[in-house]
Amino acid sequence: MTESADAPDCHSAASDAGQAADLERAWRWIRRVAETVAADRFSGELIDADGARLTVDSEGGWSCSATLTDGAAELLSIWLPWCVADIATGPQVIAQLGQSLDGRIATVSGASHYVTGQPSLVHLHRLRALVDAVVVGAGTVVADDPQLTVRHVTGTHPLRVVLDPRGRVPAARRVFRDPVAPTWHLLGRETRVPPHADHVHVESLEMTADGVDPAAVIECLARAGCRRILIEGGGLTISRFLQAGRLDRLHSVVAPMLIGSGRPAVTLAEIDTLDRALRPRCRRFWLGEDVLFDLNLRRSADGA
Repeated sequence: MTESADAPDCHSAASDAGQAADLERAWRWIRRVAETVAADRFSGELIDADGARLTVDSEGGWSCSATLTDGAAELLSIWLPWCVADIATGPQVIAQLGQSLDGRIATVSGASHYVTGQPSLVHLHRLRALVDAVVVGAGTVVADDPQLTVRHVTGTHPLRVVLDPRGRVPAARRVFRDPVAPTWHLLGRETRVPPHADHVHVESLEMTADGVDPAAVIECLARAGCRRILIEGGGLTISRFLQAGRLDRLHSVVAPMLIGSGRPAVTLAEIDTLDRALRPRCRRFWLGEDVLFDLNLRRSADGA
């Protein structure tokens, strides 16, 4: 029998379907681990309907009784350490940056859509789905008008938090207009803004010479029950939390792109010698053509 050159590749289609099913199961497991850890009910083991058993240790290391595709296995390896991190004594705080090879997150005009590729965007949405609150600075909301919701994967929208001590974000931005997710507008103590829609809560914080203290932001969210917090942007906001020692983890996604000028990913206080540079424990994963550097800021590269 002669096959048409345009005949579908049934083996490839079946393989793709199997990979998609495995990714879906891995993501379901990841969410269940995060949920049961938050409820203080995680026993270290999950058993699926088909009898597949996932065992997870306190560091996020795992083993599975079923054979998984490489993509599903990598998904578990990326996310389980974050899901099992100790939230009993205080919030865990993670930041994400998407940057070029030369350390830029946007051009001089602020154009940033998109430095990184589609797999990295999906990764960001997974991160949003695994936190209670996502925090962005005023500049990010003014420039990008983000939705800060979970759309590319299955998951619950986090609390959206706009850090705007001087009240410069216009009320027309989507986070303030679209009631799809609860939203907080964090202002300086003396700052006043017009009334918002019902889904927006205004919270006032004391200001310092450098703006709002990152510790005060985290404490405010902790009082509201937020135990996993994402600092999503922009670069200056993430840098302030990093400089203050308030980040537990950083996901830095690097794209094979050279911008040559523009807004830097991270800006910290100047140092004179490299022994004062941060050298956190690092794991690396491919996200399409991009590379994810998963930095554990509570552990040094030498294991200390």
